[in-house]
Amino acid sequence: MTIAFAFAGRCSTEDQQDPVASRNWQLTRAQTLISPHGSIVAEYFDIGDSRSIPWRRRPQAAALLDALKSPDRGFDAVVIGEPQRAFYGNQFGLTFPVFTHYGVPLWVPEVGGPIDPESEAHDLVMSVFGGVSKGERTRIKIRVRTAMAAQARIEGRFLGGRPPYGYRLVDAGPHPNPAKAADGKRLHRLEPDPETALVVTRIFTEYLDGIGIFAIAQRLTADGIPCPSAHDPGRNRHRSGIAWSKSAVRTILTNPRYTGHEVWNKQRKEETLIDVEDVALGHHTKQTWNHKDAWVRSEEPTHPALITPDTFDHAQQRLASRGPASTGRQVRTQHPYAFKSLITHGTCGRRMQGNWVRDEAYYRCRFPAEYAIANTIDHPRSAYLREADLIDPLDTWLAGAFTPRRIEHSLTAIEEAQPQSHPQAEALRRALAECDHKLARHRAALEAGADPSLVASWSREVQAERLTAETRLKQLKGPTGPAQRMSRQEIRDLVDALGGLLNILRQADPADKAEVYRHLGLRLTYDHEKQEVLAESRPAPRVGVLFVSEGGLEPPRP
Repeated sequence: MTIAFAFAGRCSTEDQQDPVASRNWQLTRAQTLISPHGSIVAEYFDIGDSRSIPWRRRPQAAALLDALKSPDRGFDAVVIGEPQRAFYGNQFGLTFPVFTHYGVPLWVPEVGGPIDPESEAHDLVMSVFGGVSKGERTRIKIRVRTAMAAQARIEGRFLGGRPPYGYRLVDAGPHPNPAKAADGKRLHRLEPDPETALVVTRIFTEYLDGIGIFAIAQRLTADGIPCPSAHDPGRNRHRSGIAWSKSAVRTILTNPRYTGHEVWNKQRKEETLIDVEDVALGHHTKQTWNHKDAWVRSEEPTHPALITPDTFDHAQQRLASRGPASTGRQVRTQHPYAFKSLITHGTCGRRMQGNWVRDEAYYRCRFPAEYAIANTIDHPRSAYLREADLIDPLDTWLAGAFTPRRIEHSLTAIEEAQPQSHPQAEALRRALAECDHKLARHRAALEAGADPSLVASWSREVQAERLTAETRLKQLKGPTGPAQRMSRQEIRDLVDALGGLLNILRQADPADKAEVYRHLGLRLTYDHEKQEVLAESRPAPRVGVLFVSEGGLEPPRP
């Protein structure tokens, strides 16, 4: 009997590996194992997902697990070319029971065929490979971080990233690694920027002369000196750049690289559990600031200093003397906000900050208190919006926009409001759809009695075409590329899935509300003069105006 197999594989980050080459060698191992028994008729290959991510959070692996449930899945077994690429840590123990439950054998080269769910030896082998996979990732992380720490501390090497305000990058010769040098990679170092270096010196001088951070920002703006985001708008498209802010001045005052020493490891990627009650969901990664004791400083100066070490130390002493710890003030308690980072003040375009006043959540914009007032924006000293005045009308609209009597209108509006896709992206999506159609035809031919070897040859060609198109589409979209337009049915499915959720928003916790609003792509713009909030949801259209002028916009006076 000829067995129809589905191939499962994974390629890590695209900047470190060639997805096509990685797929080919994993597929070759899988075909070598199963060639006497059958052929591959389906493929599930993830690109760009770390091995530490559970199967349910990898797009193709999750699709494979969903396919196992269907009796019409089109394959009888699953083959993996490299278990260390597929399973990490205890993932095998969490995933293989699903295969066993649906009666789908899992073939692995390391056991010479299908895994026997009753075999202790097979279970031990796969558990070992999961441990080896986790250990390999950990060892690589340790080696890389140790090497980078040594390069920064001993060699003073610039290890990437944007140069601090006041410096610019210049060439420092070929890369010391011969292979990388042959590939054209070169080292870089910092040198003073003739346009901004003197501004950094001025900031430190004025601060140590007793001038406050906000006053420095005001002076710089009044003198027409561009702030860091205005000086380099190409890498600060998310910032307005209209004036100097207190945070920009403070960031400069706390950067030790102005003393001429290289500094590395100020931040780290920290993995935290998504749900402490369900460890199987894995972790999510976020950038976290390290304590200053963990920063790695070069032993010798590596670039021209803009200030002396003594100047920097005196600035830190003054900053520390003005902090909460030095005056006995207590750090404020953290409070949940339903619209955290979602409300923008229409006058200045800045996000409004959460502010807890007498046990109530408000959102405020204190643009004049944060940015230098020497600009042309007519802005009130403080603009406030009470959360309670916004939640009920917003939740009412969200729940009512998708009622049965309005569903067709809402679907049409959502469909028309989506951004236009790149022409090349549309062509690649059509190519992916055509590949899927061909694969379905090949599976039908195999079930009808066609030559398995011939069908396998056809399938390999189509899978290669599909992987190439998928890789190009991913590169075209990039981290900020255009989103794929949803079909009307996809929008309907999304709306149906959200319907029940929207109806219970009123009873939800503020932190849960914030998560729902973010997934809905909610954006709110507050006009303090009209006392109106414009609510938008992407891919949903603009929805109109919510009136919150019944009073209570300003916080209660003490």
